[in-house]
Amino acid sequence: MDSFNALPEDAARGQLLACCAAPRWAEAVAAGRPYRSVEALHAAAEAALTDADVADGLAGHPRIGERTADLRSQREQRKVAGASAEVLAALADGNLAYERRFGHVYLVCASGRGADELLGVLRDRLGNDPDTERAVVRGELVAINRLRLDRMLGELALGRV
Repeated sequence: MDSFNALPEDAARGQLLACCAAPRWAEAVAAGRPYRSVEALHAAAEAALTDADVADGLAGHPRIGERTADLRSQREQRKVAGASAEVLAALADGNLAYERRFGHVYLVCASGRGADELLGVLRDRLGNDPDTERAVVRGELVAINRLRLDRMLGELALGRV
């Protein structure tokens, strides 16, 4: 925590934007420093997330199963990369159906989850009403942000940033 708390304001915002592409959220979380613990950072990050931030955050995420240059997303979707062509095609079709239904990318915390599981989750979530899905998406973004914040803190502590 000390390394993150000690960053200049601009650098802290930049690190947070690398976790979640929501400028207002990054500003709010950076302004809340210093944090006493990782848990306090997680709580502040979740509390700071608004519906508008979720919309901004979605813009920073590729579709599940699509190849991307974003190393974070590649790492988080590592288990999807080895899926069969059939499952990848079903994910692509599901992504499009989801986007038509809800107007944004299908967001799910993919870390450690395989393509078959993520396809099942996608199909289940297509049955959600918009209000339910909005709450689910927010929860998924909170989970992704936690993972990325933890990785950021680890990299800062090791001097890799």
